[in-house]
Amino acid sequence: MIKTKNISISYKEFENFEDLNGGDRELISAARLSAENAYAPYSKFSVGAAIRLESGKIVCGANIENAAFPSGICAERSALANSITNYKNDKPVEIAIAAMTKDGFTEDPVTPCGNCRQVIAEEEARTGKSIRIILSGKSKTMVIDNIGCLLPFQFNNKNLKVNLP
Repeated sequence: MIKTKNISISYKEFENFEDLNGGDRELISAARLSAENAYAPYSKFSVGAAIRLESGKIVCGANIENAAFPSGICAERSALANSITNYKNDKPVEIAIAAMTKDGFTEDPVTPCGNCRQVIAEEEARTGKSIRIILSGKSKTMVIDNIGCLLPFQFNNKNLKVNLP
């Protein structure tokens, strides 16, 4: 018997930055500042990420490229590494991502790459909490409830038959 199943996602889209709540605007601003601090001499594509922890603290990361591709790191993984290393028990509750080229911030929001989606999924599994994702572009902002909307079929600890601490 063959079954056809569907996956659907929902997200909120804001056309005006001012329509976002103050916390979201603050997190996006931190992500944009991080993008301006990225080291992207090869791709000229700078990405910044800002994570709000349960305590309210914001930690940031930016993409860092390397001539020995693929030795660089994406902004999302940089920010998550920062949060886990420095605030292991202060769980991430949301992440904002912003990207820019030589012409300024991207018109449309940029989504995390596949590697970053997997790392965000692992952090949700590690903490047992969803991470709200805010994708910022000049023309609009997208707000997504959790990584399952961007990565519905995840490889995770259950596939390995491992229980996370």
